[in-house]
Amino acid sequence: MPSNVMTHRALESAEITAVGIDVGGEQKGFHAVALIGGKYACRLATKDVPELSRWCRKTIRPLVIAIDAPCRWSDDGRARPAERALMKQGISCFSTPTRSQALEHPTNYFGWMLQGAKLFHAIEEEFPLCRIVSAANRKCCFETFPHAITWYLRGGNANASHKKTQRRALLKQAGIDITELTTIDLVDAALCALAASFAAAGKECVGFGEQKTGLIIVPNQRKADPGILP
Repeated sequence: MPSNVMTHRALESAEITAVGIDVGGEQKGFHAVALIGGKYACRLATKDVPELSRWCRKTIRPLVIAIDAPCRWSDDGRARPAERALMKQGISCFSTPTRSQALEHPTNYFGWMLQGAKLFHAIEEEFPLCRIVSAANRKCCFETFPHAITWYLRGGNANASHKKTQRRALLKQAGIDITELTTIDLVDAALCALAASFAAAGKECVGFGEQKTGLIIVPNQRKADPGILP
């Protein structure tokens, strides 16, 4: 695996290792995909936060990690600014509660967000949370969202009911081998890794939200490509 030693020159895409992580509840667990130079490298499925953290820090050693889970809690019990901004674009998403609301929910509806919070806590010492849109040439992690990634990479044409087809097509167009991506969780993890690769390479991204309650960062490629539209 590459050492990810930082230099003063811009990193070339071929040198970048990026990880994307799809977050589930305690029973479903985490699904992670690593890309090296924009190509599929390996995957991991685990229910254990320390195992996933070690895999990232010791085995894969990526430059950037992108995670499909809230990086911070709401501070008022309403949707965070990032989520409200996505909704204004017509991109539907979950509203993040306060931590106490998540802990007190009678059916553990927000259990996957609690798992995501544990993951961010585990990796942020080595991969600080990105507080600006640019992640080029620096080790960090950030929150992303597969539906928003799809929406932006398809020029605003994303349909959640066709997510399996649309998201796999995006990965294939990006040159990513999807053979090992046998579930939608792994597909979403790969999309997150693609977003991490974009950000790490200094390609244009867009951020929603603010620093206190967290940014959601996605690749910014709004121009529709006829090759990926139905």
